[in-house]
Amino acid sequence: MLTKEQVEQFERDGYIKGDVVLSDDEVEVLRAELDLVMSGQSVKKPVLNRNLLDGNTEYGMNMVKSETVVQIVNIWMASDAFLKHAGNPKICEEIAQLCGTDTLRIWHDQIQYKPPVTGGPTAWHQDHPAWPIIQPADLISAWVALDDAVIDNGCMWMVPGSHKWGDHNRYLDSTADFKPFHREPHLLPSGVDTTAVPFEIKKGQVGYHHCLTWHGSPHNRSEMKRRAIAVHYMPDHIRFEPTGRHPMETHIAVEPGKQLVGDSFPVVWTASSVTSA
Repeated sequence: MLTKEQVEQFERDGYIKGDVVLSDDEVEVLRAELDLVMSGQSVKKPVLNRNLLDGNTEYGMNMVKSETVVQIVNIWMASDAFLKHAGNPKICEEIAQLCGTDTLRIWHDQIQYKPPVTGGPTAWHQDHPAWPIIQPADLISAWVALDDAVIDNGCMWMVPGSHKWGDHNRYLDSTADFKPFHREPHLLPSGVDTTAVPFEIKKGQVGYHHCLTWHGSPHNRSEMKRRAIAVHYMPDHIRFEPTGRHPMETHIAVEPGKQLVGDSFPVVWTASSVTSA
């Protein structure tokens, strides 16, 4: 469980660092599974496996890129080890605590791997505006590092308090030195500070962030890998409300306005399972 101070910090800033939740051995298992899926050798396949910076190429079919961010969406569908990770009891209990829910489902998960030297940037953004088929904006992500994520190898940066400012995704940009830049600052609440801070995470450690928190990560020009798994969790009241398109839309079998449930959005935690344990 998170402390009262951690919950208050999350409510204020829109993100917090959690504990180390994976042992070295558990990290190695996930790294091996990632290599298998990323190279296209797994029997089951994820929803997406691509270089995020070109958006079209199946990464396993063309491994040579001048600038790369490997994005794998729903690796849990291709790997039982990653499905087990999504149900990590400590992570799920703490996410549920932050969400105030008694049931958690997977919206989807996402690998972002920045290889050494050629790892590209992940532009400044908010998550929920990129998910224009679900409401409300109450999702929380658990981002677990599979390598130390530090400034040198392209760790995430966050803007404290930005989850309270609404949807500004269409106005977000980056300066040449990768600071967040809002193209229409008069639309922001008066007096807000858009200064970003680094969100360094140790191997096996979890970080939590709200789906409206501004975040991004610069290039990896180091000799270190930067691998991570983010699971985007839905509290029980999330609805299917299509106002745009998303790769997960073809996996949805409920009518607009209905609670988003189904085999592609499995329940990974309930309060009753903890009570009965």
